Amino acid sequence: MAAVGPAKIGEFLQQHHLAQSLTLEEVQVLAEYVTHAAFRNGQIIAEWGTLGEALFFCVQGEMAIVHHSADGNEVEVVRVRQGQMAGEMSFFDREPRSARIVARSEDTQVLVLTRARYQRLKVERPYITVNILEQAIISLDHLFRHLSQDYSDFSSYLYGKGSGKGRY
Repeated sequence: MAAVGPAKIGEFLQQHHLAQSLTLEEVQVLAEYVTHAAFRNGQIIAEWGTLGEALFFCVQGEMAIVHHSADGNEVEVVRVRQGQMAGEMSFFDREPRSARIVARSEDTQVLVLTRARYQRLKVERPYITVNILEQAIISLDHLFRHLSQDYSDFSSYLYGKGSGKGRY
């Protein structure tokens, strides 16, 4: 994979939801803090059980969050699409990853923000890190809503509609 410089990363970032409330100058600053990575379908981006030392911003393609089920199979929990973030739970709570992040398209393009770079960005450009935190909240909200709907649908299937069991 050829190295992608800050100018190309800046172009990627301009397509990302994270950059919607940033100025062009702030986007270019953020481009200096992230690196670019490309993955093919099925490649592991982050492994379960490892500490989250990076955040991943999908700028092209798709990623999947997959979890090990009780029977040892992998179950896709949610898709992460262009403009979305992955890896935020382990990154912020510093617990081992409870899921694997896998590329789900042939040309998945990801921007990577390491913990060390995030810490430096937090001191040097706090406004940009506030935007990253807002994106993390939106990402976790998306995951929670998705899982809540799945749980509600499954509960309705098990108990029948209108039973009230398992509803929020």
